[in-house]
Amino acid sequence: MSTFIEGLKVRAKQDIKTIVLGEGEEIRTIRAAAIVKKDGYAKVILLGNADKIRELAAGESLDIDGIQIIDPMSSDKAEYYANEFYELRKNKGMTPDAAVETLKNPLYFGCMMVKMGDADGMVAGAVNSSANVIRPALQILKTAPGTKLVSAFFIIVVPDCEYGEKGTFIFADSGLNENPDADQVSEIAISSAKSFETLIQAQPKIAMLSYSTYGSAKNPLVDKMVEATRLAKEKRPDLLIDGELQFDAAVVDTVAKQKAPGSDVAGSANVLVFPDLNAGNIGYKIAQRLAKAEAYGPVLQGIAKPVNDLSRGCVAEDIAGVIAITAVQAQTN
Repeated sequence: MSTFIEGLKVRAKQDIKTIVLGEGEEIRTIRAAAIVKKDGYAKVILLGNADKIRELAAGESLDIDGIQIIDPMSSDKAEYYANEFYELRKNKGMTPDAAVETLKNPLYFGCMMVKMGDADGMVAGAVNSSANVIRPALQILKTAPGTKLVSAFFIIVVPDCEYGEKGTFIFADSGLNENPDADQVSEIAISSAKSFETLIQAQPKIAMLSYSTYGSAKNPLVDKMVEATRLAKEKRPDLLIDGELQFDAAVVDTVAKQKAPGSDVAGSANVLVFPDLNAGNIGYKIAQRLAKAEAYGPVLQGIAKPVNDLSRGCVAEDIAGVIAITAVQAQTN
């Protein structure tokens, strides 16, 4: 695992947080829980049937002794959570009976645990779609104060890389918003800067990516990123933001000197903001598979308390890494 994640584990140990795992009956999640127990950087709770979870763990000789397992179907807090959920959603047409049924879903139950302070964050998505993970988070936890948009990013750690922050980048939005408008892209940039500061602990340098640099092409696709850059700078003049920039101009100093001379971002960008989900998702997967980068996420930003999604292609080590990320986010919260 990367030195970046190991550093997060060290930070997480300084103030242990409780992270609920919404897919406790999934073997990769159980493996991740065993990793977290061994390394001791968070307290985890597995949601699901205890007998099934223990049987799966025993089949691989995984040590989950002492890890709390809660079954939403039989929890002594199920009625309490259902009543609270009903109060939250009754103006949206929720009924008491529907609330009881909804809270049998571990993702809703897990978010209620976070809402009520019984956990500090939730991780899921190894088998559930992003929509299924995000929906209860938005319904129960809602957006953070002052945040207009929930978005998603990947932390990309490229081995032996001279670019970015010692090979570490944020790619946004790479997991949620399909075709954000200029204002939404500006919000993604601002949220990503905060996430970079929190998780990487370095100054964010934000590149608004396009297939054009400083007007080398004229097209509505380019215009969106030009406007997004203007809006982001207007909202947060204290941040280092530049665009529109091609990828090579954003990260390679020699190219930046030719295409964007004088830029305080070009050639050293570490936060890459993509024009849409097509580009962001393709970009992170190219980095992961061809550059052999570690990719952690999609990490959600803009929710009042940390809930993080997983790629359905993840392995246990990826989940353990996202748990460390979630724990550090919870410290900041």
